[in-house]
Amino acid sequence: MTTRAGRLLETTILLLAIIGASCSGSASARPPIRVVVNGVELHYVEQGQGEPVVLLHGGQGDYRAWRPQMLALTPRYRVISYSRRYHYPNNNPLSATNYSALVDADDLAGLIAALGLGPVHLVGTSYGALTALAFAIKHPDDVRSLVLAEPPVHPWVAGDPRGAELFQQFMTTVHEPAGQAFANGDGAAAMRILVDAFDGPGAFNRLPEDSRAAIMANAPFFHALTSSSDPFPNLSKSDVSRLRMPVLIVRGEQTDALHRLVTEEVGRVLPQAQRVTIAWAGHDSPRQNPDSFDYAMLEFLGKVK
Repeated sequence: MTTRAGRLLETTILLLAIIGASCSGSASARPPIRVVVNGVELHYVEQGQGEPVVLLHGGQGDYRAWRPQMLALTPRYRVISYSRRYHYPNNNPLSATNYSALVDADDLAGLIAALGLGPVHLVGTSYGALTALAFAIKHPDDVRSLVLAEPPVHPWVAGDPRGAELFQQFMTTVHEPAGQAFANGDGAAAMRILVDAFDGPGAFNRLPEDSRAAIMANAPFFHALTSSSDPFPNLSKSDVSRLRMPVLIVRGEQTDALHRLVTEEVGRVLPQAQRVTIAWAGHDSPRQNPDSFDYAMLEFLGKVK
């Protein structure tokens, strides 16, 4: 492992430890609010006043993952961070076999309506960014702006030989083995496969106990995703290209090759979008380099009319 990659992994582990510790710290001091939409419960926290900003976490996170961004945004905005349906502390049954970002987008629509938010700024990372993009296609008038940190629109690179190879490799060496581990009732083995794939070999075993517990609390999402018939829906490039709200596309400097290709394709579909690369970060730039991510996010949002 290079020194640079090693520092990135150490930073990721440290931030996950902070998130895990927040379970018994500030998060317990401000318990999330429960709301029921589309027959499922969602938990959220909110702070501040002004134009609403909704934060959509990635697969390993939940509403707690956005603490640095909530602190940065609260002086200017009404900030809502919520847990998608299969993330902590929600308790929703894994009943459907077609779970995807399209389902999460419908849940987001229900949450926005329940809270009476009106047009919102959406800030999403990874699967949360894919959810935000799916929502924007269906409800463009309800979106003021989009901040998209590496949405996994993997089908968009299937026509590229390198992209197709990387996607197939991910499915056969990560997604499918994790799904089999879940089917065998071994959630820890499944999450070890997934965490090591994103953060490097042995990353799961090196996590502090609190961080590992936080990740395991969100294992139901990956269980639902790996058993879904359509885990990475092929959003229409034509529909996405017609989006007219301001968009910021975020990529981690050290992200993996598959997400790099996908993010570049998102930029080609949205040529009018602003783009930023976050140094010293991989696929999860909001947590791996929150200061740089927050600066880019605030600068972008400050220019949205």
